[in-house]
Amino acid sequence: MSSAMLLFIIPFFEPVFGEGGIFGPWTLSAVIMVLLSGIIAFMVNLSIYWIIGNTSPVTYNMFGHFKFCITLLGGCLLFKDPLSVNQGLGILCTLLGILAYTHFKLSEQESNKSKLVQRP
Repeated sequence: MSSAMLLFIIPFFEPVFGEGGIFGPWTLSAVIMVLLSGIIAFMVNLSIYWIIGNTSPVTYNMFGHFKFCITLLGGCLLFKDPLSVNQGLGILCTLLGILAYTHFKLSEQESNKSKLVQRP
C-alpha cells in the first residue's frame, strides 16, 4: 500500500529518468547494494516471524528493546558516543525489566512442565 502511494509522489521529488533516477543507468555496485539490502530485509522479516512463532509477540518486543540498548551501548563503547545520565538510567531500567521478564517467563514455563509431569 505504501509503494502504491509513493508511486505517485516520488516523481515530484526525485528524478525518475536520467542520472540518479530509478530508470537511469545503474552501476554494478549499486545493483549489488540494492539486492543485498533486499536480502537483509527478507532475513530480518524471517527472523521476526521465527521469534514470534516460537515465543510470543511480547518476547519479540523485549528482543527489540534489547537490540536498541545494545546499539546504544555499542555506540558508546566502539565510537565513543557520549551517554547522558538519563540514557544510562534508561538502559539500566530496560535491561533490568528484560531480566525480570525472562526470569518470570522461565519460572512460568518450569511450573507448566511440572504440572504436566504430575498428571497421571
